[in-house]
Amino acid sequence: MDIYKKLQELQIELPPAPKALASYVPVKVVGNLAYVSGQVPLKDGKFTCVGKVGRDVTIEQAQIAAKLVAVNTLANLHECIGDLNKIKSVVKVLGFVASADGFNSQPDVINAFSQVFVDVFGEAGRHARSAVGTNELPMDISVEIESIFELY
Repeated sequence: MDIYKKLQELQIELPPAPKALASYVPVKVVGNLAYVSGQVPLKDGKFTCVGKVGRDVTIEQAQIAAKLVAVNTLANLHECIGDLNKIKSVVKVLGFVASADGFNSQPDVINAFSQVFVDVFGEAGRHARSAVGTNELPMDISVEIESIFELY
């Protein structure tokens, strides 16, 4: 299966890869693993989802942000490894959700990210995952997700 054809079928268009916002690299390849730094809901240089989920942001808005984070992850992987067909599997996902007091549906938010990878890679997109609530994320963003991919 050609990943780019699958992206086209799913109507997912890769944006230019978002640049690192500080002193780190978006993707680091070590052996056959690609470690993707925490990606954020950034589009056209602007954060699309800020505030606490469950207070300022609805679950649905946070899920849209998580899908954007997935697309940004793919864009950074494409820029780093040159061909998304080199991805053998999604290994691990760690998602953070800036949460209002009492909000405990972090898995529902991060599942939107996970679903993109299952849709794109099929069984190879299924992964180990943690979904964590936190009181703050950088720049008041609502969602940040890091991930690890196995390469051919």
